[in-house]
Amino acid sequence: MSGMRRAPRPSHGPVAIASSPWVVVLAGVVVMVVLLIVALGAYRGRSPAPDAGSPPPALPLPQVPPDPSGDPTPTSAGSSAAPLVPGLSPRASGLPSSGPAVSPTPMAGPTVTATRTPTRVPAGPPAVTGRYRVVQSFDGGFIGEVLVVNASGGPRGWTVRLEFSGGRLVTAWVEGAPQGTLRQFGGGFTYASGVDVPPGGSAPLRFHLERASTTPRGCTVDGVRCSGF
Repeated sequence: MSGMRRAPRPSHGPVAIASSPWVVVLAGVVVMVVLLIVALGAYRGRSPAPDAGSPPPALPLPQVPPDPSGDPTPTSAGSSAAPLVPGLSPRASGLPSSGPAVSPTPMAGPTVTATRTPTRVPAGPPAVTGRYRVVQSFDGGFIGEVLVVNASGGPRGWTVRLEFSGGRLVTAWVEGAPQGTLRQFGGGFTYASGVDVPPGGSAPLRFHLERASTTPRGCTVDGVRCSGF
Protein backbone atom coordinates (compact mmCIF):
# COMPACT_ATOMS: atom_id res chain seq x y z
CA MET A 1 0.00 0.00 0.00
CA SER A 2 2.80 2.34 0.76
CA GLY A 3 4.33 1.61 -2.53
CA MET A 4 1.33 2.82 -4.43
CA ARG A 5 1.45 6.43 -5.69
CA ARG A 6 -1.59 8.61 -5.78
CA ALA A 7 -2.63 10.19 -9.07
CA PRO A 8 -2.22 13.96 -9.04
CA ARG A 9 -5.42 15.97 -8.67
CA PRO A 10 -6.32 18.23 -11.59
CA SER A 11 -5.81 21.97 -11.00
CA HIS A 12 -8.87 24.24 -11.18
CA GLY A 13 -6.89 27.35 -12.26
CA PRO A 14 -6.20 28.69 -15.76
CA VAL A 15 -6.20 25.21 -17.14
CA ALA A 16 -9.93 24.86 -16.36
CA ILE A 17 -10.73 28.21 -17.94
CA ALA A 18 -8.77 27.38 -21.04
CA SER A 19 -10.53 24.09 -21.30
CA SER A 20 -13.93 25.87 -21.26
CA PRO A 21 -13.98 28.50 -24.13
CA TRP A 22 -17.66 29.42 -23.62
CA VAL A 23 -16.75 30.95 -20.27
CA VAL A 24 -14.40 33.39 -22.02
CA VAL A 25 -17.04 34.33 -24.58
CA LEU A 26 -19.65 34.91 -21.90
CA ALA A 27 -17.28 37.13 -19.93
CA GLY A 28 -16.56 39.22 -23.04
CA VAL A 29 -20.26 39.69 -23.71
CA VAL A 30 -20.86 40.83 -20.14
CA VAL A 31 -18.00 43.34 -20.36
CA MET A 32 -19.35 44.79 -23.65
CA VAL A 33 -22.85 45.15 -22.18
CA VAL A 34 -21.46 46.99 -19.16
CA LEU A 35 -19.42 49.33 -21.35
CA LEU A 36 -22.46 50.04 -23.55
CA ILE A 37 -24.59 50.91 -20.52
CA VAL A 38 -21.92 53.25 -19.20
CA ALA A 39 -21.59 54.97 -22.62
CA LEU A 40 -25.36 55.50 -22.90
CA GLY A 41 -25.52 57.00 -19.45
CA ALA A 42 -22.70 59.41 -20.21
CA TYR A 43 -24.37 60.49 -23.51
CA ARG A 44 -27.71 61.14 -21.83
CA GLY A 45 -26.05 63.21 -19.14
CA ARG A 46 -24.72 65.69 -21.67
CA SER A 47 -27.03 68.54 -22.75
CA PRO A 48 -26.80 69.17 -26.55
CA ALA A 49 -25.69 72.67 -27.47
CA PRO A 50 -28.36 74.67 -29.37
CA ASP A 51 -27.79 75.07 -33.06
CA ALA A 52 -26.82 78.67 -33.87
CA GLY A 53 -28.34 78.53 -37.36
CA SER A 54 -31.76 77.14 -36.42
CA PRO A 55 -34.52 79.66 -35.52
CA PRO A 56 -35.89 79.68 -32.00
CA PRO A 57 -39.07 77.72 -31.46
CA ALA A 58 -42.29 79.64 -32.07
CA LEU A 59 -44.14 80.67 -28.97
CA PRO A 60 -47.82 79.71 -28.78
CA LEU A 61 -50.22 82.58 -29.39
CA PRO A 62 -52.67 83.42 -26.64
CA GLN A 63 -56.20 82.30 -27.21
CA VAL A 64 -58.74 85.12 -27.66
CA PRO A 65 -62.08 84.57 -25.92
CA PRO A 66 -65.13 84.38 -28.18
CA ASP A 67 -67.01 87.57 -29.07
CA PRO A 68 -70.06 87.93 -26.79
CA SER A 69 -72.01 89.57 -29.64
CA GLY A 70 -72.44 86.17 -31.23
CA ASP A 71 -70.16 86.70 -34.28
CA PRO A 72 -68.79 83.23 -35.09
CA THR A 73 -65.78 84.67 -36.91
CA PRO A 74 -62.70 84.42 -34.63
CA THR A 75 -60.49 87.43 -34.27
CA SER A 76 -56.77 86.69 -34.29
CA ALA A 77 -54.43 88.43 -31.88
CA GLY A 78 -52.29 89.69 -34.77
CA SER A 79 -55.09 91.41 -36.70
CA SER A 80 -54.73 95.16 -37.01
CA ALA A 81 -57.28 97.53 -35.52
CA ALA A 82 -59.58 99.59 -37.70
CA PRO A 83 -58.06 102.83 -39.03
CA LEU A 84 -59.05 105.94 -37.13
CA VAL A 85 -59.75 109.41 -38.42
CA PRO A 86 -56.49 111.41 -38.33
CA GLY A 87 -56.39 113.82 -35.38
CA LEU A 88 -59.42 112.32 -33.63
CA SER A 89 -59.67 109.64 -30.99
CA PRO A 90 -62.44 107.02 -31.07
CA ARG A 91 -64.27 108.78 -28.25
CA ALA A 92 -64.00 112.28 -29.75
CA SER A 93 -64.98 111.23 -33.26
CA GLY A 94 -67.79 108.92 -32.16
CA LEU A 95 -66.34 106.06 -34.21
CA PRO A 96 -66.06 102.52 -32.81
CA SER A 97 -62.62 101.53 -31.56
CA SER A 98 -62.62 98.43 -33.74
CA GLY A 99 -64.14 97.36 -37.01
CA PRO A 100 -63.65 98.47 -40.61
CA ALA A 101 -63.81 102.15 -41.44
CA VAL A 102 -66.81 103.07 -43.56
CA SER A 103 -66.32 105.90 -46.05
CA PRO A 104 -69.43 107.86 -47.03
CA THR A 105 -70.72 107.14 -50.51
CA PRO A 106 -71.94 110.21 -52.42
CA MET A 107 -75.46 109.87 -53.67
CA ALA A 108 -75.84 110.28 -57.39
CA GLY A 109 -78.52 112.70 -58.37
CA PRO A 110 -80.74 112.39 -61.42
CA THR A 111 -79.03 113.01 -64.73
CA VAL A 112 -80.61 115.85 -66.62
CA THR A 113 -80.03 115.89 -70.36
CA ALA A 114 -80.86 119.10 -72.10
CA THR A 115 -82.45 118.57 -75.48
CA ARG A 116 -82.48 121.28 -78.04
CA THR A 117 -85.16 121.41 -80.65
CA PRO A 118 -83.74 122.56 -83.98
CA THR A 119 -85.32 125.69 -85.33
CA ARG A 120 -86.77 125.21 -88.74
CA VAL A 121 -86.29 128.04 -91.16
CA PRO A 122 -89.09 128.25 -93.69
CA ALA A 123 -87.88 127.54 -97.19
CA GLY A 124 -88.01 130.51 -99.49
CA PRO A 125 -86.85 131.49 -102.94
CA PRO A 126 -83.05 131.48 -103.47
CA ALA A 127 -81.30 134.80 -103.07
CA VAL A 128 -79.53 134.59 -106.44
CA THR A 129 -80.84 132.73 -109.49
CA GLY A 130 -79.61 132.16 -113.06
CA ARG A 131 -81.30 131.83 -116.44
CA TYR A 132 -79.46 130.10 -119.30
CA ARG A 133 -79.85 130.95 -123.01
CA VAL A 134 -77.93 130.78 -126.31
CA VAL A 135 -77.15 134.27 -127.62
CA GLN A 136 -75.67 133.34 -131.00
CA SER A 137 -74.80 130.13 -132.86
CA PHE A 138 -72.35 129.80 -135.76
CA ASP A 139 -70.32 127.16 -137.53
CA GLY A 140 -68.06 125.49 -135.03
CA GLY A 141 -69.35 127.11 -131.88
CA PHE A 142 -71.78 129.40 -130.07
CA ILE A 143 -72.05 132.20 -127.51
CA GLY A 144 -74.08 131.40 -124.42
CA GLU A 145 -75.27 133.50 -121.49
CA VAL A 146 -76.26 133.02 -117.84
CA LEU A 147 -78.25 135.97 -116.53
CA VAL A 148 -77.62 136.25 -112.77
CA VAL A 149 -80.51 137.91 -110.85
CA ASN A 150 -80.28 139.07 -107.22
CA ALA A 151 -83.66 138.59 -105.54
CA SER A 152 -82.45 139.34 -102.01
CA GLY A 153 -82.66 142.62 -100.10
CA GLY A 154 -78.91 143.34 -100.17
CA PRO A 155 -75.93 143.23 -102.54
CA ARG A 156 -74.74 139.71 -103.27
CA GLY A 157 -71.77 138.03 -104.90
CA TRP A 158 -72.26 134.89 -107.00
CA THR A 159 -70.49 131.95 -108.66
CA VAL A 160 -71.64 130.24 -111.88
CA ARG A 161 -70.68 126.64 -112.71
CA LEU A 162 -71.17 125.25 -116.24
CA GLU A 163 -70.49 121.73 -117.54
CA PHE A 164 -70.53 120.58 -121.20
CA SER A 165 -69.90 117.32 -123.05
CA GLY A 166 -66.56 118.07 -124.70
CA GLY A 167 -65.79 121.32 -126.47
CA ARG A 168 -63.27 124.05 -125.77
CA LEU A 169 -63.83 127.27 -123.85
CA VAL A 170 -62.47 130.30 -125.69
CA THR A 171 -63.34 133.03 -123.19
CA ALA A 172 -65.94 134.21 -120.64
CA TRP A 173 -66.85 137.73 -119.49
CA VAL A 174 -69.51 139.88 -117.78
CA GLU A 175 -71.24 142.54 -119.88
CA GLY A 176 -70.87 146.07 -118.52
CA ALA A 177 -69.34 145.13 -115.11
CA PRO A 178 -65.93 144.49 -113.53
CA GLN A 179 -64.60 141.08 -114.46
CA GLY A 180 -64.33 138.18 -112.03
CA THR A 181 -62.25 134.99 -111.73
CA LEU A 182 -62.43 132.21 -114.33
CA ARG A 183 -61.31 128.64 -113.50
CA GLN A 184 -61.50 125.75 -115.96
CA PHE A 185 -61.76 122.00 -115.21
CA GLY A 186 -62.32 118.93 -117.32
CA GLY A 187 -65.62 119.43 -119.12
CA GLY A 188 -66.52 122.91 -117.86
CA PHE A 189 -65.61 126.02 -115.88
CA THR A 190 -66.57 128.21 -112.91
CA TYR A 191 -66.83 131.99 -112.88
CA ALA A 192 -66.83 134.02 -109.62
CA SER A 193 -68.14 137.60 -109.73
CA GLY A 194 -65.74 140.49 -109.40
CA VAL A 195 -68.38 142.82 -107.90
CA ASP A 196 -71.62 142.28 -105.96
CA VAL A 197 -74.97 142.54 -107.69
CA PRO A 198 -77.28 145.16 -106.09
CA PRO A 199 -80.70 144.11 -104.74
CA GLY A 200 -83.12 143.47 -107.60
CA GLY A 201 -80.27 143.85 -110.14
CA SER A 202 -78.77 141.40 -112.63
CA ALA A 203 -75.44 140.61 -114.33
CA PRO A 204 -75.11 138.78 -117.70
CA LEU A 205 -72.26 136.25 -117.84
CA ARG A 206 -71.41 135.34 -121.42
CA PHE A 207 -68.98 132.74 -122.79
CA HIS A 208 -67.65 131.56 -126.17
CA LEU A 209 -67.54 127.76 -126.60
CA GLU A 210 -66.33 125.74 -129.63
CA ARG A 211 -67.21 122.23 -130.79
CA ALA A 212 -69.70 121.65 -127.98
CA SER A 213 -73.42 121.11 -127.62
CA THR A 214 -75.46 124.21 -126.93
CA THR A 215 -77.27 122.39 -124.10
CA PRO A 216 -75.08 122.13 -120.98
CA ARG A 217 -74.96 119.06 -118.77
CA GLY A 218 -75.12 121.27 -115.71
CA CYS A 219 -75.66 124.94 -114.87
CA THR A 220 -75.84 126.32 -111.30
CA VAL A 221 -75.58 129.71 -109.57
CA ASP A 222 -74.38 129.39 -105.97
CA GLY A 223 -75.44 125.72 -106.13
CA VAL A 224 -78.98 126.47 -107.40
CA ARG A 225 -79.88 124.99 -110.79
CA CYS A 226 -80.36 127.45 -113.64
CA SER A 227 -83.56 127.70 -115.63
CA GLY A 228 -83.95 127.93 -119.41
CA PHE A 229 -82.60 124.54 -120.54
